[in-house]
Amino acid sequence: MNETCDILISGGGIAGLTAAATFAASGFSVICVDPAAPVTTRDDTGADLRSTAFLQPAKSLLEDAGLWTRLAPHAAPLQIMRIIDAGGELPEPRVVREFNATEISELPFGWNLPNWLLRREMLARIDALANADFRPGVGTTSLFTRTGEARVTLSDGARVRCKLVLACDGRNSPMRQAAGINVRTTGYGQKALAFSVTHDHPHENVSTEIHRSGGPFTLVPLPDHDGRPSSAIVWMETGANTDRLAALDEAAFETEMNIRSCGVLGGLRLASRRSLWPIISQRADRLTGERIALMAEAAHVVPPIGAQGLNMSLADLRTLLDLALDSPDSLGDQSMLDAYDKARHNDIKLRVSGIDLLNRASMIEARPLRDLRATGLNALYSLPQVRRMLMQMGLGVR
Repeated sequence: MNETCDILISGGGIAGLTAAATFAASGFSVICVDPAAPVTTRDDTGADLRSTAFLQPAKSLLEDAGLWTRLAPHAAPLQIMRIIDAGGELPEPRVVREFNATEISELPFGWNLPNWLLRREMLARIDALANADFRPGVGTTSLFTRTGEARVTLSDGARVRCKLVLACDGRNSPMRQAAGINVRTTGYGQKALAFSVTHDHPHENVSTEIHRSGGPFTLVPLPDHDGRPSSAIVWMETGANTDRLAALDEAAFETEMNIRSCGVLGGLRLASRRSLWPIISQRADRLTGERIALMAEAAHVVPPIGAQGLNMSLADLRTLLDLALDSPDSLGDQSMLDAYDKARHNDIKLRVSGIDLLNRASMIEARPLRDLRATGLNALYSLPQVRRMLMQMGLGVR
């Protein structure tokens, strides 16, 4: 079976679904495929229990795609970003610095939502768009390009001719590999545990990163769960430690996570199953090939620090969309793809390198180095001009 569309999107994760809704809402015909059917219920097997924080610049993109009205009722605002160093002899706060969005804006820094819920709402929006076709259980198997079009073979035997292939198919992207684009990968020997909790004290829309060793322990606000305050947690540690933690029974795990949380929200209670994710940094050598553009984890992977991962992906998407709308007849041609690579390359390189440094600082085990980290954080984050610059950089605001 031969089919045609403007854009073939390989990958139906959060980034791929956002791209499908965004381009379709802008008038382009879109087919989006993913070999795995998305799980859209919190407690079902395979549900993605991580959460995603959409930072301020993403809001207008989501509004244009018709997604924000669906997401806003479920979103927890992120008004304050709190950094805690707990690297002393005992796991307790010794340096606390808070960044309030009111210092730079009338809006919160962003809004946090569970990934399983994002998939549910995004699929509902895509289903309402006549020019968007999402196909779960279908992957991409081959790519053939010419200067005027791309031809993609799907796992169900269909052949799709399109102007642009958009690779949103993860860190092991089959479309990136088919285009012969190499990546540079850094491993840390870390994994992340992702789960949600309820807690004694309201989070008051404060997102907290606690640094001790092994990586940050991050609590991100969620809407209340079963009438109790709730947060999503990403707990980064060495691989051996995360494997040990994941194997603990619920009571033993709760004991350890309450020690690691330093009691900032009172007692924590596990409110979901635990999932485990490997941590790497990765950057593609280039963002484009003939008739193909890489975005999201096909283009760049970073540790989950500062809510940068998906928001870098949405910056990719905004750039591609603007280029496509500026010259629809040039969709997928070399001039458009060169402009995309030029616009995004330096920002991606800077952010991947910066988050790499932050992660390495958070992993420090030796006490003297942890003491030095605390002193540096205390001095750096106390400077008003530096605080403002860091907040603007984190949001992607120039």
